[in-house]
Amino acid sequence: MSEKKKVEGDLRLDQVSKTFGDFVAVDDLSLVIPKGSFFALLGPSGCGKTTTLRMIAGLEEPSSGKILIGDTDITEAKAHERPVNTVFQNYALFPHLTVFENVAFGLRRRGIKDVNEAVEKVLNLVELAHLKNRKPGQLSGGQQQRIALARAVVNRPALLLLDEPLGALDLKLRRQMQIELKWIQTEVGITFVHVTHDQEEAMTMADTIAVMNNGRIEQMGSPADLYENPRTVFVANFLGQSNFIDGEVEASDGENLVVSLKGSKIALPKSRNNAKSSSLKLGIRPEKFRLHTADEKLTGNFLKGGVITDISFFGVSTQYLVEMP
Repeated sequence: MSEKKKVEGDLRLDQVSKTFGDFVAVDDLSLVIPKGSFFALLGPSGCGKTTTLRMIAGLEEPSSGKILIGDTDITEAKAHERPVNTVFQNYALFPHLTVFENVAFGLRRRGIKDVNEAVEKVLNLVELAHLKNRKPGQLSGGQQQRIALARAVVNRPALLLLDEPLGALDLKLRRQMQIELKWIQTEVGITFVHVTHDQEEAMTMADTIAVMNNGRIEQMGSPADLYENPRTVFVANFLGQSNFIDGEVEASDGENLVVSLKGSKIALPKSRNNAKSSSLKLGIRPEKFRLHTADEKLTGNFLKGGVITDISFFGVSTQYLVEMP
């Protein structure tokens, strides 16, 4: 494990669990994160995502299971022995060192040659070479975040862990950094594992998202797949907004089910039905609805009798609150 550069490949968690006394923080977790991908662990506080990241980093020891990078088992390796770097929300920059020396710190500790060339290259990548002689206290929050990222990337780890790194930034800067982080990851080709509770952050940057709940992965897939085809109420509600309406299956018509819903009958594709009984809960994204006046003649799927009780304007969209009979 002393030669980190030789350890590479997909990250694999094999039946990993972590308990604290009687509390199960991570429950029999198995997943494969392809080399060079941007992977997000998404979920609410207490779901197990940060504990999972800490086990990958070597800051927590699994109660059971294995963690591998390629064919190398790193389960029992100490944090400093792993080809893994972590960027934290507080950045952890050395306030007494310049930007250049902050980025060069890890390389000097390892006795790497051509430190200057490597540091200049990564500072150009994050577009902060012109600030290399400044101290962290002279930088904005976004600039500090990029320096923390540069310091991690310059070591060329097999794996870069991001622990809510954008949480301290304001909304506008956070959105800008989401785009920059994804671009940098594509440029360097390092596997990024990003832990966040922010759905927009995960969907903007990640190739694959694993939605965690109660120590387990509720669903995993591309951002588009999770949004368009959530398999559980939790995923549908956590990734975006959904309206949930209880319904009853009345008949089967070819590829569709005929469902009774709030006094109306609609056709629901069988392929999108995960219910095991005739009773089901239908989830509909707000943007899938169209509002019509009561006197319009409608065909296809529609619900009748709704009354608008509130209207909220959000700039890019308008939200209507509709009370159904």
